[in-house]
Amino acid sequence: MKKLLLFFILIVGMVTLAKAQTDSLIFKNKDIIVGEIKSMDKGVITIETDYSDSDFKAKWDELVSIKSKTNYLITLANSHRYNGKIKSVSDSTIQITYYDPESLIRLKKKEISEDTEGSESIIVPLNEVVYLNALDEGFWSRLSASIDLGWSLTKANNLTTFNVRSSLGYLADRWKLSSSFNSLRSTQDEVEPTKRTDANLSFTYFLPRDFFLMYNLTYLSNTEQLIKARVGNQVGVGKYVVHTNKSYFGFQVGANLNSEQYFDDTPSSQSGEAFVGTELSLYDIGDLTLLTNVMAYPSLTDNGRFRTDFKLDVKYEFLDDFYVNLGTTLNYDNQPVAGATTLDYIFQTTVGWSL
Repeated sequence: MKKLLLFFILIVGMVTLAKAQTDSLIFKNKDIIVGEIKSMDKGVITIETDYSDSDFKAKWDELVSIKSKTNYLITLANSHRYNGKIKSVSDSTIQITYYDPESLIRLKKKEISEDTEGSESIIVPLNEVVYLNALDEGFWSRLSASIDLGWSLTKANNLTTFNVRSSLGYLADRWKLSSSFNSLRSTQDEVEPTKRTDANLSFTYFLPRDFFLMYNLTYLSNTEQLIKARVGNQVGVGKYVVHTNKSYFGFQVGANLNSEQYFDDTPSSQSGEAFVGTELSLYDIGDLTLLTNVMAYPSLTDNGRFRTDFKLDVKYEFLDDFYVNLGTTLNYDNQPVAGATTLDYIFQTTVGWSL
């Protein structure tokens, strides 16, 4: 009986392993990886194998063949999105097999299985695929996180600076949720401490043709501009103008409700603003990635007021998921509270880790 049970467990294990290891990748250097393809984003494909403790990551443009029976959410450079399966038909093209919505409604539920092919198919160049995500992935595989730390000590005037940067995000099939936190503390003999904190919580819902709806909740506290708390509620729409395996560039427009409290006796205030912004990301420049965005806020209620926020991050990955980041943030307000400066900026050099 024990031998029969052991044999049964062995057979189940082999069947499960065989089912999981059905995806395959072939690269230009003739390397072959067999496993379970998890995702592809920003020109990097991730595949899980049974013989490695961590997932393999490789450049998408080094790929010549891909084969999988998994259903994916697929985005092309022309902004079209598909739910279906992919397989290579040549070294430079792939076939996407997907369901036409009307045929999917007509198809009986019992006829749908993991091996069922879709009712429609197209053939596209391999480099036109800019995003790939397995539809059956679990929660943790869709999660992203990072944390950066920086610290410095200068003997003169006993100057000490500490800063921390972190981010957390979740990417679903049609939406994403992301957050960030950035804090700087600086102390020096005979000088008031410098404190600055900014945070962000953002929800994005993807629409056809690379349009998206967005909601941002922003927070800023800044001793240089005497801002105890600036809270923004932004609602808008945006579009990715460029979306490839090497970069993306997009813009967004909308309205913002701005609420401010100050460190001095100035009364709290609220104002309505329009906003327009752009964002550029470059992620195929060796071990470097670049992300920059700028937001402009012309006031709708405070006559003549104009604000601008600018961010730039350059990241160098030197060991697996560890990196060095050089970042700068700039805030401009042409009508600050009395006694505050119109411009505040910081430069940060940190060491970080990302999930």
